[in-house]
Amino acid sequence: MNTVFLLFAVGVMLLAGEVFVPGAVLGIIGGLAMAAGCGVAFFQWGALGGALATVVALGFLGVTLYLELVWLPQSRLGRGLVVQSTVDATSQPPLATADIVGKMAEAETPLVPTGYVRVEGRRYEAFCSAGHVAKGAMLRVAGLDNFRLIVTKP
Repeated sequence: MNTVFLLFAVGVMLLAGEVFVPGAVLGIIGGLAMAAGCGVAFFQWGALGGALATVVALGFLGVTLYLELVWLPQSRLGRGLVVQSTVDATSQPPLATADIVGKMAEAETPLVPTGYVRVEGRRYEAFCSAGHVAKGAMLRVAGLDNFRLIVTKP
């Protein structure tokens, strides 16, 4: 009897510790400890005792999951564990629209034949079929190609 309760207690503690430790190791070990407790209960107490132990284990599991997933995020401790800020930046340059065609662009990087240009203060990926264009050269936007501008020398 003590073995079953000990395995359940260890399982619940490990499942609760899963919140604070990255990875699923503690949760898996905790689940295995609770399953071992159920197995020991079936061996020691028979089918009825094992079934009762399984219901109790599932109850402990449900309470633990409720506390971790519902109560903890709303508590002061849980709010301290979660990052609340967001990042508004993007890692990719903005996509160009058709109204940019015909405008002047400045080569922000050398275009050999692709690179980056700046049009009206925004940075775009560009392609120049003329070949190499030096940084700082003035170009004209001739068209759009999927995710980049097609630029030409004026």
